[in-house]
Formats: sequence, C-alpha cells, structure tokens
Amino acid sequence: MTNPTPWRLAARAEAMNPSAIREILKVTERPGILNFAGGLPSPETFPVAAMRAACAAVLAEGSATARPALQYATSEGLPELRAWVAAEMGKQGARVAPEQVLITSGSQQGLDLVAKVLIDEGAPVLVETPTYLGALQAFTPMQPRVESVASDDAGVQPEALRAQLAAGTVPPRFMYLLPNFQNPTGRTMPEARREAVLAVCREHGLPIIEDNPYGELWFDAPPPAPLLARWPEGVIYLGSFSKILAPGLRLGYVIAPPELYPKLLQAKQAADLHTPGFNQRVVVEVLKNDFLERHVPTIRSLYKSQRDAMMDALARHMAGLDVTWTQPAGGMFVWLRLPEGMDAQALLPRAVDAGMAFVPGAPFYAHQSDRRTLRLSFVTSTVAQIDQGIATLARVVRQG
Repeated sequence: MTNPTPWRLAARAEAMNPSAIREILKVTERPGILNFAGGLPSPETFPVAAMRAACAAVLAEGSATARPALQYATSEGLPELRAWVAAEMGKQGARVAPEQVLITSGSQQGLDLVAKVLIDEGAPVLVETPTYLGALQAFTPMQPRVESVASDDAGVQPEALRAQLAAGTVPPRFMYLLPNFQNPTGRTMPEARREAVLAVCREHGLPIIEDNPYGELWFDAPPPAPLLARWPEGVIYLGSFSKILAPGLRLGYVIAPPELYPKLLQAKQAADLHTPGFNQRVVVEVLKNDFLERHVPTIRSLYKSQRDAMMDALARHMAGLDVTWTQPAGGMFVWLRLPEGMDAQALLPRAVDAGMAFVPGAPFYAHQSDRRTLRLSFVTSTVAQIDQGIATLARVVRQG
C-alpha cells in the first residue's frame, strides 16, 4: 500500500491556472501549422548585431562594467537604466523621478508585485472586458473578486464604471487598464475617453494600473499621453523592453508613487533579489546614441505592413460570412468575432487540423465570456502566410 502524498497545496496555488496561450503554443509546434496564436514579437526585429556588440563591450577585458555585470546587483535596478526610463516618460509628459522606477523581470513580474502588495483575499479588482490573460493569471492567486467593466471599441465605458462604483459596497483596490493597442483586442483608448475614465476614477478615488507594453508600436500616429501623466499620484505604470528590443532579456519596469515604491521593492526582493544585472548593463549599452530612435521605426514599418496584409485578407476571405474584426492602429493583435452560434474554442481543433492556429477569446474574460471571439497575431507571419492562414480560417468558418 502506497502512502498518500504528504504535500498540501495552499489555497492560492489551487486558484492558479495554466496559460491558455502557452498550452495552445504546444499545439502550434506541429510542422506546417500557420501560427497566429502567440503574442510573440517578430524575431526579424531583434537587434542581434547591437546586442552582440553590447555584450562584448560590457565584458571587455579591463572594462569597468565586466565584473559588476556578473555580480549581484541592487534590487531597484541599474541607476542608468532607471534614469533612462524616467527621461523617456518625461518626453510623454509624465514627471517621473528615477527613484520611482523599479526594474523588473519583464512587466509580467510587475503585475505579480502589484498583486502581492495591493490585493487581499476577496478584495474587488476591476478589469476591462475583455482583458489581458496574463494579468488575470497574476491577480488570481491573491484571490481577489475580479469584476469586469463594460467596454466598447474605445475601452472602458465611463458611465458603466461610474454606475458600478456607485453600486458597490466595497471600494475596488484598483482598475487594470491597457490603453494602447490592447491585448487581446488591439483597441486604443482615445483622448476623450481617457479624460472621461480618469474623471470617474478621481471622483471615486479609484487607483489605476496602467500597462503599456505596446505603446511604441504605433503605425501612423503615437497614442495619446499616458494616464500617468494626468494623475501621477493615482497611477502605477508598467512598461517593457520585450516588444522594442527582445523578450528573452526579460526586462520591464514599474513606475510607482513614492509611498508605494518601498513595498513593491520589498516584494521584488522576496521574489528574486534583483533583475539580472548583466541584461540591464547590455541594454544600457544598446540604448546609447539614441539607438531606439532608429530601431523602433523599423519595427513599426514591418508590423504595419503585416497589419495591412491581415486587414486585406480578412476583407477578401471573410466576405459574406458575418464575421467582424478590429482594425488596430498599432500593436500586434486583431480581435475577431465569429457568426452567431459559433464557438471559437470548438472551432480551434478543426482550424489546427486544417493548418492554422489562433487563441480563443474566452480566457480573456473575467466573467461571461463571449465564446464567438478569438485573437489573431499578425507580427510573426509573412504576407503570404497571413493570406493563406486567413483563407484557411474562412474555409473552416464556412464549413460551420
């Protein structure tokens, strides 16, 4: 007779769920699958030569940075990198001191730290409809009461937010927003909507977590100024180097009001002591001489051509099928809605068998998911692959 396992999971571990996207990516490893499922930047945009040169400079014999780059580092992050982030935010109208910047292991860690510091069991947390799946994953172990706020093509609806706050008995800890080229929908919150939502949040003292991993990936015009620039004491801002340099670096940052920063720092120290110092020094080296001012426009140009190819393919292949989709002004994603009565989750195995993959929309909803929705990523496929993949999807939809 075998002994029962001695391990007992914590309640927060029981609440954890696997990433639906990561599980789907396993399926897309099959040969010949056209993958529109992953939220991965295009490898064509990775600045390999600049990274190689930066690594060599950081590790050069006799370099002042060689030994420190391989040593433990401060938990707050490299001062030069924190100063760079603060200066960049200043260009967007946000007054940020380097002392407010915490360098993290990707912006996903920022979500985890925010959850640990701000969420108690049963505490209300507000999110868009739909919202980023990774945020739901980060919040769920803290066992909050996640509440969706009605949203449209411009983001959260201010009057719905006001009514929800007025009806609630417990003030929410915060509202989580992705104003720019949102994952999963690709939508952007316009200027008037930002002001209206912010007015409601100020009125009710509702703090905001502003997540902006895609803001630099605009196609024709930059998005409006960040919420942080409008209400610095009421906004925690998350940013990332994953989409403008390389995700393998795992570098992101949190900008927090001074009164919250110490607790986020303590949570960071408990999690991993510090973000890899070597990676930070390499990025500081890459950022010299305004590298991003030359590099990021090449990413925008590539992604815009791929977005245009997907818009064209959808218009041609989905004609007459009662399928609707967003038209993102930047970022990486298109949000598609299938005809009445169809279920994207049920459609996925048939699409994979036909040779293409997408992410069903249901996991992006905190409540009452729209099972007709799905997410398509256009940035890792060629124009020819986009046309072939959308044609395949249309054929599967047509078959019902």
